[in-house]
Amino acid sequence: MITGSCGSGGRSTTPSALRKATTSPFVSPLNPFRYAPTKNPVFIFGGAMLGFSLARISYLNISGDAPSSFKSGAVAGEWYWYQSGIHRIGITLHLATVVPAGILMVFQFLPIIRYKAILFHRINGSIIIILATLGNIGAIMVARRAFGGTLATQSAIGTLVIVTTISMALAYYNIKRLQIDQHRAWMLRAMFALGTIITLRIIMSISAGIISSIGSYSAVMNCGEIAFIYAKSTTTLQSRYPMCVGGNNTDVVVKADLNGGFSEEEKASMVLTFGMAWWIAITMHSVGVEVYLRLTAAEAERLRVVSYEMQKKAGMRNPGSAGLTADRMGDAGKWESRQDMA
Repeated sequence: MITGSCGSGGRSTTPSALRKATTSPFVSPLNPFRYAPTKNPVFIFGGAMLGFSLARISYLNISGDAPSSFKSGAVAGEWYWYQSGIHRIGITLHLATVVPAGILMVFQFLPIIRYKAILFHRINGSIIIILATLGNIGAIMVARRAFGGTLATQSAIGTLVIVTTISMALAYYNIKRLQIDQHRAWMLRAMFALGTIITLRIIMSISAGIISSIGSYSAVMNCGEIAFIYAKSTTTLQSRYPMCVGGNNTDVVVKADLNGGFSEEEKASMVLTFGMAWWIAITMHSVGVEVYLRLTAAEAERLRVVSYEMQKKAGMRNPGSAGLTADRMGDAGKWESRQDMA
């Protein structure tokens, strides 16, 4: 989340703008590392992203045999698709970029870094944008096989790639125009969208448990994947899925059951719920970030005043509205600073 003057094209923030920035009501006056607890839940979500990313560092060992590697920790049968080819490249690119991005992201939430280490904030923000973009490319490459590659999953991945890419591009454009309030808004939208990966797993776990209890749900799985799961137990494969002996490309119906004791049934329950859970998470995060932006209108207005000062000093036309603002692009009334109105 790049909420300061990341990538402002070499222009330095004015001292007066910095002084105003440090008086934000969103920062605890007693601790510059901490947001006022009732004012900024984004800090909590940033911590959740950090924790999730730290827990996934071991997945950077993609093909290792360690219990913590991606190969060992992935859902049963996933490695069948990821062990070679385009999907191996995709998952490697995805994990190698989004995990570091999730860790670096938390530093963008710290007020003291935005106000006291602006250069780091800019560089870190640019790195996050690059990593997230590369991570999106990797996600597209594995979308067809991720958790069964259902249309619900593929469409969710495609939607997130579009949303995050456009949001980050608009955020970057606005900071180049020194429009900090809009930069903040678009980066928040991008980061909240990326955070759906955490929420979806919670929803998926609950949903998979529910459909397992119901007991009447099934998913279609590839015989090659099932044979891969039972590679060390051909007798069980012969008895449960005789048509899959030899690992052909036939598709079979697998019961969705987390509690059945069979790996392919656990996988089936996740195949059915992964895409659905992601769409619910996307809806929740999309609504949540817009509610948050409206509840923090005072902070946006404060940043617009800072933008006005910076744009005016830089000699830009329409100071206060040099970026993509509603009064320039939409039907909102012209924004005026208090100085101009006085």
